Amino acid sequence: MKRRALISVSDKKGVVEFAQALVELGFEVVSTGGTFKTIKSAGVEVKYVTEITGFPEILDGRVKTLHPKVHGGILARRTPDHLEQLKDNDITPIDVVAVNLYPFRETIAKAGVTFEEAIENIDIGGPAMVRASAKNHASVTIVVNPDRYDGIVAELKEKGVVSAETRRQLALEAFAHTAEYDSAIAAYLKGQCEGLKDKEAECEDCGLAIFAEGTVEKVQDLRYGENPHQKAAFYKEVAYQGAGAGTAKQLWGKELSFNNLLDLNAALELVREFDDPAVTIIKHNNPCGTAIAGTLEEAYIKAFDADPVSAFGGITACNRPVDVATAQELVKTFMEAVIAPSYEAEALEVLKTKKNLRIMEVGSLEGAAPSYDLKKIRGGFLLQDGDYGQIKAEDLKVVTERTPSEEELRDLLFAWKVVKHVKSNAIVVAKDGVAIGVGAGQMNRVGSAHIALEQARGTAIGTEKEASPDLDSWLSKGAVLASDAFFPFKDTVEMAAKYGIAAIIQPGGSVRDEESIEACNRLGLTMVFTAMRHFKH
Repeated sequence: MKRRALISVSDKKGVVEFAQALVELGFEVVSTGGTFKTIKSAGVEVKYVTEITGFPEILDGRVKTLHPKVHGGILARRTPDHLEQLKDNDITPIDVVAVNLYPFRETIAKAGVTFEEAIENIDIGGPAMVRASAKNHASVTIVVNPDRYDGIVAELKEKGVVSAETRRQLALEAFAHTAEYDSAIAAYLKGQCEGLKDKEAECEDCGLAIFAEGTVEKVQDLRYGENPHQKAAFYKEVAYQGAGAGTAKQLWGKELSFNNLLDLNAALELVREFDDPAVTIIKHNNPCGTAIAGTLEEAYIKAFDADPVSAFGGITACNRPVDVATAQELVKTFMEAVIAPSYEAEALEVLKTKKNLRIMEVGSLEGAAPSYDLKKIRGGFLLQDGDYGQIKAEDLKVVTERTPSEEELRDLLFAWKVVKHVKSNAIVVAKDGVAIGVGAGQMNRVGSAHIALEQARGTAIGTEKEASPDLDSWLSKGAVLASDAFFPFKDTVEMAAKYGIAAIIQPGGSVRDEESIEACNRLGLTMVFTAMRHFKH
C-alpha cells in the first residue's frame, strides 16, 4: 500500500518541490483548494481531498477535511486493533501532514478589514489536522514550517522514515503554531469586546484573552542579560500592534542590549504621558531628567541640565519627531540610544555622526493599544493591567487651607505623571515643567524625599557650585513635590518645607493624613490628594 501525505498550506513556499519529492518516494499526495491547484498546475500527481472522503466541500469551503477518512487516517495508532478498524471503514493511514494556517494576523493588520473578514480567516480544519497529527506524532510527521521540508525529505531518502526525535520536535512546533494562532484570535476578539458600546455585552471574564497578550515570538538572541554571565533573548508579543519598545524599528547603531530594551521601554512610556513636547533621559529604568517645553529642543536641554552627570550614557525618549536642533543638542554628549516617533532626514544624518548611537523609530504614539504588565517569579508569574490611570485638575482634592496657584497646579500634574514612572518609594521634585529632583527605590519615603530634595537643591544652585548651607536662599524655592504613595508620617512634609517646597501632590489614605495636613497648614504649603497611587516595583 502506498503511504499517504496530506498537504494543505496557506504558505505555498516550497510546497511543489516537497510534493514532488514525496511522490518520488512513493507517497500518494492528497490536497485541498489553492494548494491542490498549485501542485496540480506544476504537473505533480495529486488527489483532491473529496476523492478520498467521497463527500463534497460544503458551506463555502468551511467544511473540507473535517471527515473520518481524514482524521481517522491521522489519529489511528499503528496497532493491529486500530489498523483493523481503518480497514473495516475503508480508511487509509496518513503518514505525513503538511499544514499551515490561514493568515489571520496578516488579515487583521490590513487597513479597513471588517469583523466579518477577520472571522472568515479563522481556520478550523487546519488546526484540527495539526493538533491531531501532533497528538499522534508517534506515527505521523506533522510539518507547519516550510523550512522543514528539505530535512524531512533527506531523512526519508536516507532511512525511509522520519526519526522519532524529529517527529517529536515537529509536534512541539505544531502545538506552538496552533497556540500562537488561537492567541492572536483571542486577543483580536478581546479588542472587539472592549470596543462594544453596549457595556452589558462586554466580557466580564476575558482571562484567556488576557493571557493571549503574552503569546510571543523570538526576535533575536541578545549578547547577554542584565549581566554578562546571564543568557538572554528578546521576544515580542505577536498580537500587539502600536508604538512600543517591542515594535520599534532600529535605524542605526549597535545591537540592542537587554538593559537598552528595558530602558527604552521605560523612557517611551514616560514621554507618551504628555501632550506638550516632552523629553526624558532614563538611567537604570528611572528618569534622571524629564521636561516639557514649547519645543523639543528646549525640553531636551532642560531635561539634560536637570542632572547632566546621570544623563551621561542614558537613554533619551522624545514624544515628537526629532528635528535638527534637537539632534544637534543630543550629539553633544554620549547617549546609548534615542527613541522617538520619527526623525527629520537632516536630523537623522546629524545623529548618525555617532556611529554607536542606537536610533529607534516607533511611529505615532497616538491610539496605541494598552498592554499588560507581567512580572516573573520563580514557579509562576504575575499579570496585571498596565498602570494607565490618569488624573486631571478637576480630580484633585485640595486638603489644606491654601489652594494651589495655576503655576503650582501645572507643576503638580507634571510631577504626578513623572513619579508614576519612578521606582517606589518614589519622590519627584519639579518646577516650571522640569523634574529637578528624583528619589527612587528607597526603603522609606523620607529617604527618597531627602535624595530628591538634595538633588533639586544642587540642580537649582548649579552642579559646578558648592551648595549653599542657607536653605532659605535656595534658588528653586516654590517647587512642588510628588509622592507615589501616601505619607505614613509628617516628616516628609516638614523636610519639604525646609527646602522651599510650596505644594505637594500625593494619594492620601494614611491614618495619619491629618498630621501631614496640619503640618502643611502650619508651614504654609498647599497639598492635594489624588486618591490614586502609583507603586512601581
